[in-house]
Amino acid sequence: MSHEMIKNAAAPGMVRDRRVPAMIISGAVAAVLAVAAMTVPVPYVVESPGPAINTIGTVNDKPVVTITGKEDFPATSGALDLTTVRLAGGLPGNDISFLDAVKSWLTPSHTIYPAELIYAPGSSQEVVNSENSAAMTGSQENATAAALTALGIDFESKLAVASVPADGAAAGILKPDDVLLAVDGQAVTELSAIQSVLASGRGAEVDVTVLRSSGEQTLSVTPKLGDEDKYLLGVALQNTFTFPFDVQISLENIGGPSAGLIFALAIMDNLTPGELTGGKHFAGTGTIDPEGKVGAIGGIAQKMVGARSGGAEFFLAPADNCQDVIGHVPEGLQVFRAATLKEAFEAVSVIGSGKDSSTLPTCK
Repeated sequence: MSHEMIKNAAAPGMVRDRRVPAMIISGAVAAVLAVAAMTVPVPYVVESPGPAINTIGTVNDKPVVTITGKEDFPATSGALDLTTVRLAGGLPGNDISFLDAVKSWLTPSHTIYPAELIYAPGSSQEVVNSENSAAMTGSQENATAAALTALGIDFESKLAVASVPADGAAAGILKPDDVLLAVDGQAVTELSAIQSVLASGRGAEVDVTVLRSSGEQTLSVTPKLGDEDKYLLGVALQNTFTFPFDVQISLENIGGPSAGLIFALAIMDNLTPGELTGGKHFAGTGTIDPEGKVGAIGGIAQKMVGARSGGAEFFLAPADNCQDVIGHVPEGLQVFRAATLKEAFEAVSVIGSGKDSSTLPTCK
C-alpha cells in the first residue's frame, strides 16, 4: 500500500516535468504568431495630414505659379497654402500592417477607411498616380479659367467629348474628341447651357453640331432621363481652353483636383497689383470649375491639421464640407466658408487688408 501511494504521488510530478518544454514551445509559437499577425498587411487605408505648400511662393527656388506673356505682380509676402493628405495602404506595394492600423486608430489626426471605399478593385499605384496627375492638370486649367473669368479677361473655351458610355444616349452617334458647337442651334461652351436646352425639350430629340477632324457635322440624339431627373446626352465632357497668355504651375508629387481653389487665388494674386494676403498666412482646399464654383473634397480634417502645422492662421473651406469642418478645427485656426471663387477672394481681401471679418461666412 505504501509503495503504491508513493508511486501515485510521484506520477503527477513526472507529468508536469514533461509539460514544461511543451508549454515553453507553445508560448514561443504563440508569440511568433502574434508578432506575425501584427505585421500582416490589412485591407485598410490610413489618411493623415500631408504638407502645406505656398502657391504664391517658391519650391526648390522655383515659383509655383509663373505667368508669361502678361504683366504679373508676384507676391513678396504672405502665403496661400494648398493642403494635402497622405494615403497609406490599400494598394499592392503600399500595404499597412495591423499594428500600423491600430496606431492610426489611436491617433486623432488619422482616419482609417476600408480600402474598397478609396480604391477600385484591381487598382495599382501606377494607375492611381496617372489618374491623380490627370486630375491635377485639369484642376490647374479650370483654376486658370476661373481666375480669368473673375478678372474679366477673355479666353476661348470649348466643350469636347471625353468618352461615350456604351449605354448612353449618344452611343454610336458622338465620338471621343468631338468638339460640341451647338445643341438645337444654341451655341454651347458650358455644361449648364447644354442642360438648359435638354431640360426645356423634356427628352425630345435634339440636333447636336460637332466639329470633327473630317469637318463640322450635325447629328440627332434623343436624351435619356438620368438618376437626378435630368435629361442627358450620355457623354462625358471635358473643357478645352485657349488662354491669351501662359500660366504655368510647377509642382511635383502632388495629385488630384482639390487644390483648384487655391491655384485660382494664386493666379489672381499674380495678375493683380499689391499683396492680396496683406502678408498674412492663408491655407485652404476645394475643387474649382471654370465658372468659379467651389466643390467638396476629402480629408479636410487632416488638411486643417496640416495647414495649422504649416503656420496658417486662416483656412478656406468649401461650403459643402462644412459638416466635416465642425468639431475638427485645430486651435489657432480660423475657418471661412466659400461656395465660389468670388467668396474666397473676398475673404482673403478683407482679412488681408485688415478690415472687419466678422460678417464673412463661416461653418456653423
